[in-house]
Amino acid sequence: MNPPINSPILKMKISVPGLREHLVPRDRLLHNMAAGQLGHLTTVIAPAGYGKSTLLAQWAHAVSERCAWVSLDERDNDPVRFWRYVTASIASVLPEQQGERLMNHTQLLPGVSITAYLDTLISDLYEWNETLHLILEDLHSIYYTPIHEGLSYLIDYLPGHIHLLISSRTDLPFSTVKRWADHKINHIGTDQLQFTSDETKRFFRHASDSSYPKPNSMQLKTLLDRTEGWITGLQLVALSLRSGSRLEPFMEEIKGDQFHVSSYLFQEVVGKLPSEVFRFLLQTAVLSRLNVQVCDAVTDSDNSRSMLEELRKQNLFLVPLDEQHTWFRYHHLFSQFLQNLLQRECDGEYVKRHRLAGQYYASIGSTDEAIDHMFAAQDIESAVGLLEQHAQTVLERGELTTLQQWFDRVPTSFPVTLETSLLHTFVVVLMGDLERSERMLANIEEACSNLPSSSRREQLRSSMLFVRSNLVFLNGDFAEWFAFSEGILDNLTPDNPIYYQFDYNRQEPYVRRTSLGMKGALSADTERIAHLFTGVLEAHGWDHSLMNLYVKMSLCEGYYEWNRLAECRQLLMQLRKAPPSQKTMGLFIPLHITEARLYAAEGKLHLAHHVLDEAWDAASCRKESSWLSSLRTVRSLIYVREGRITDARKELAVLPISIKDRPTYSREPEYLALVRLLGKQRKETEALHLLELLKPQAERELQISSIMEITCLQALLEYQRGQRKQSLQLLREALRLGAQNGYVRTFLDEGEDMYQLLMRYTSHPAQEEDVDMGLIQTHHYARMLMEYFPNHVKADTPHITSSQSALPEQLNRNEKNLLRLILQGAANKQMAAALGLSEGTIRVYLSRLYDKLGVTSRTQALVRAQSLNLLDD
Repeated sequence: MNPPINSPILKMKISVPGLREHLVPRDRLLHNMAAGQLGHLTTVIAPAGYGKSTLLAQWAHAVSERCAWVSLDERDNDPVRFWRYVTASIASVLPEQQGERLMNHTQLLPGVSITAYLDTLISDLYEWNETLHLILEDLHSIYYTPIHEGLSYLIDYLPGHIHLLISSRTDLPFSTVKRWADHKINHIGTDQLQFTSDETKRFFRHASDSSYPKPNSMQLKTLLDRTEGWITGLQLVALSLRSGSRLEPFMEEIKGDQFHVSSYLFQEVVGKLPSEVFRFLLQTAVLSRLNVQVCDAVTDSDNSRSMLEELRKQNLFLVPLDEQHTWFRYHHLFSQFLQNLLQRECDGEYVKRHRLAGQYYASIGSTDEAIDHMFAAQDIESAVGLLEQHAQTVLERGELTTLQQWFDRVPTSFPVTLETSLLHTFVVVLMGDLERSERMLANIEEACSNLPSSSRREQLRSSMLFVRSNLVFLNGDFAEWFAFSEGILDNLTPDNPIYYQFDYNRQEPYVRRTSLGMKGALSADTERIAHLFTGVLEAHGWDHSLMNLYVKMSLCEGYYEWNRLAECRQLLMQLRKAPPSQKTMGLFIPLHITEARLYAAEGKLHLAHHVLDEAWDAASCRKESSWLSSLRTVRSLIYVREGRITDARKELAVLPISIKDRPTYSREPEYLALVRLLGKQRKETEALHLLELLKPQAERELQISSIMEITCLQALLEYQRGQRKQSLQLLREALRLGAQNGYVRTFLDEGEDMYQLLMRYTSHPAQEEDVDMGLIQTHHYARMLMEYFPNHVKADTPHITSSQSALPEQLNRNEKNLLRLILQGAANKQMAAALGLSEGTIRVYLSRLYDKLGVTSRTQALVRAQSLNLLDD
């Protein structure tokens, strides 16, 4: 199966290399590797020139099982790129349907952690029960520690039918002690890779031209001793003999370390080549991969086809990268020798050839390679220009590490624009380096403030507000955002598509699960920021920008969770009318799912099914099959609510999930639907087992909405199976977190069972003198939630409302004084001093105040009090 057309996958990197003619078969090593299949891991570790890649290629061509290959290089030091290539390699050798499913998972990156992604990959590999070999060539090229950690994690949890083979010049960069103890690593090192006497004889039997004498037995023994079975050294000797050199004069020269030996022998070989061949080698030495077209561009000629064929015939260290022999690379040692020679002896040629390569790759749209070549040519201006053009594409691929590495290669002395500096800062923010990004943003803000008033200045400030907003959502410094935004919002001119037309959601059924949705965190501050931000965007004609629509969708889902259903419905209608919401599936699916849940909350279950049908038809017509499982999941939840357990079971039966799985974060909504079904079937043990596996993943991803839902389900299931104490402890945990974020529907949507559990929880109320104020607050919150359940009150009423109606119970003097002190930002200790009370009493009074206002935090209290004009008093 080929990767999708829009995938940035170079096929030759995931193709098993072709084999050269007259290779010496390494039967003894192939037998060793076959025996090593009983373990998870085979390592082939030796310095350059010992035939590691050739051995792995022979192995791949010899085995009858499926064999996936990844040729690694320094560009792969980006976790998203690395794991995308690994996934594409495996997908390329699987049947088409399984391969497409595997590639669809790459859309999770970089929205989830690498560990969460690997959980999904490993889970799919468990479902594929045939033997599969995954070969990672040249792991020494990978120096980025997070990739090493991911590989270590993969090795620890690989299913038994997956065999990983790794070649490297250096020891593995992560601990393999666990696997050594389990006897599951097969190691092939330098000693095993060295040519034996018999292999050396066979090599020279095929390598030497018949017109020249072959080394005799004594000479072969001497060569083997001098080279210590080093294959590249023997190849160089053979080439020298074939070019007419006599063995005796330079026998003494091939002593010492391999670097000096190879340099001497390479010089011997290339020094006797025809001038046009030698010139071609030098000019193309800058290329990591060669084909006719790129070689023509770099040499500024049209004879590259015949040159490559001549090199292949002469066996001049040209390694085929595919079966068709259209792509090649030079042997790594030979390439390094040629590049050193080019830099040392050909003034300006090294830079010139890199620039020509960069221009060629830019012309065919291979901008990644073009940027690397321009940096190598020290053409910083061209490299930066390409980087500015290419940044949005790389952002959409999620390869943030690659972007940061490119930006960091720009010398500090090079005068980049403020726009480019801001883009660099945005990447640093997304990488999570908050301290560095704060410094960079402060410098840009200062430079921007010194610009004369102009449209450019306002556009910069608009872009800075966007970057500042992302930083705020990561560090929670809302005060900084309000301070910075003051005076900017009215003049906002958001014209940069990198920031305002980015597709933030590729696979999540709820926008609130994304980073933009703050992974389920809700507060009055985030609501206020959302209103200010979207209001200004719409005032300036950007109401249909993806940024505006995604912020509104996240707010809409927040309103649903807060049980502010009228406001949720109003936003849904606005979003439905926006054309991008119909074209962008990351908006379209969450919008329809939220609308279906809203109808279900209102008891209009037939309309909920109608909305899901509409979404299903649209996704099917657009062949967006990856979204269909989300729609099945929500439909099953509605069936459970209706009591249609058989229908719910049929929906979930189609999904690739079962109670025997090791559930993954990427399929969490599906597994939570299965948990609810299991609960209705009285299979509490199986359901709780799934939740125990899911919860640590949600906590690792800092996904508040997931932690809330999982904890509530744990509480209900424990209560159902009679574990009352454990159930109430879990409910208290959910109430604490729910109160912090104002969650309501997570509790309400669980129906009568949750109401009974809340009633049980509040049946023994906490005492006001209880030192654990958290316990008092959770009791207050539980009682507030109970009022929202059907048949308890007549309408869904938000716990934070803009209604001007009077409070059911008036505030007393102390409570009004507390409000004033909250407004002043006073801490509990300061309040106690001001009112002549103890801090314990202050906590009790605050709890009563929150209870009267129907809120759970100081911020919510201020918003509620302001809406009721209480602060005017």
